Amino acid sequence: MKDMFEEKSKDWDKNEMVKQLSSEIGQSILDNVELNAQMHAMDFGAGTGLITSQVAPHVHKITAVDISQSMLEKLIAKQGLKDKVEILCQDITTQPTKDKYDLIMSAMAMHHVQNTDNMIKQFSAHLKPGAKVALADLDKEDGSFHPEGTEGVYHDGFERSEFQAMLEKYGFKDINFFTALTVTKNEKSYPVFLVLATKAA
Repeated sequence: MKDMFEEKSKDWDKNEMVKQLSSEIGQSILDNVELNAQMHAMDFGAGTGLITSQVAPHVHKITAVDISQSMLEKLIAKQGLKDKVEILCQDITTQPTKDKYDLIMSAMAMHHVQNTDNMIKQFSAHLKPGAKVALADLDKEDGSFHPEGTEGVYHDGFERSEFQAMLEKYGFKDINFFTALTVTKNEKSYPVFLVLATKAA
């Protein structure tokens, strides 16, 4: 599989918008999710680990999942993550693992997944009963957030009501949406949601 992010990974952590998104989504997760030292979390679409780095001190272990090997190599090279983080270069929506997690978190990765329904189904399958998701992505937008022709973008954000219906379909309850931040780009505003939900026991 071609690594679409191989070139981008070189300067990913220096990108001001990436830093803003990661910082504010990460803080929103820390503010709204009860983390503990026994938790095994999955970071879906972990990239270079900008969310993983914020959450890792508060949990037992994180499995960082991404389809970009170059991004994951940047992640695992970071100081202090090797003991807490394992990397998995795999598309778990088509190649599920046998592991069950206490939390699945994701930041700005879901619009890169073509089949959102199957993605939520696999999130549910990878969680223990009573476990949680903390998922962040763009609210529905007009397609102008990404430059025209950007490879691997399948959704121009998501309608919250439609996303909630998918979560409910696959056994999630206590579903709450927050606006984690609003990105201003080319004089347009793009809200980014964080949705929290619990897998029914």
